[in-house]
Amino acid sequence: MPKIVDPESRRAEVADALFRLAVREGLHRVSLRTVAAEAGLNVGSVRHYFDGQAELMRFAMRTVIDRVSARLTEKVEALGDVGRLSPAERRAARTELLAELLPLDDARRAEVTVFLEFAVASRTDERLADLAREAASGTRALVRRVLAALDLDDLDTEVRRLTALIDGLSLNGVLHPDLWSPAAALSALRTHLDALDQS
Repeated sequence: MPKIVDPESRRAEVADALFRLAVREGLHRVSLRTVAAEAGLNVGSVRHYFDGQAELMRFAMRTVIDRVSARLTEKVEALGDVGRLSPAERRAARTELLAELLPLDDARRAEVTVFLEFAVASRTDERLADLAREAASGTRALVRRVLAALDLDDLDTEVRRLTALIDGLSLNGVLHPDLWSPAAALSALRTHLDALDQS
C-alpha cells in the first residue's frame, strides 16, 4: 500500500529544507535539486508540490512571514488586556514582543537570515517584492501598535525610528554576531524603548 503523505506537511518540510540551505549556503544556492537533496527527496517529489523554483521561493518566503506572524499573534493574545498590566509589565511586554523580530536564538537567527536573503532577492525579483512589502508593512504596523499606547509627540517619526533600529539590529545580528550578541541587541532595544517611555 503506498504511503499517504499530507501535502501541507510535505510542503512545510520542503520549506524547512530550503531554510536550512539558505542559512548555510545562501539563497543563491537554492534550486529544486539542492532543496530536494537537503530534504532527502528526489526532484520529482518536490516538483509534485511546486510548479517550479519561483513557486517554491514564494511559498518559502510566505512560510517565514506566516510563522513569525503566528508567533507574534500568539504573544499578543497571551498578553490579553494590557490595561491591567503595571507600567513595568507593559515595558517588559513591549520589549518581549518586539524582540521576536530579532535574531536572539538559533530559531530566530535562522528566520531573520532567511528573511534577509529573501528581502535582498526581492529587490530584483518582482515575484517576491509584494511579500517583502507586506512584511515591511507588518513590522511597521506592529511597531505602531506597540508605540500607540505611549503619549508620543510624533508617533510616525518614532515608528520609523524604531523600525529602522529593529532592521539594523536584525541585519547586524546576522552579519556580525561577534559584534552584536543577542544580549547587546536586546539591550539596545530595551534602552530605546525605555527612553521613549520616559519622553
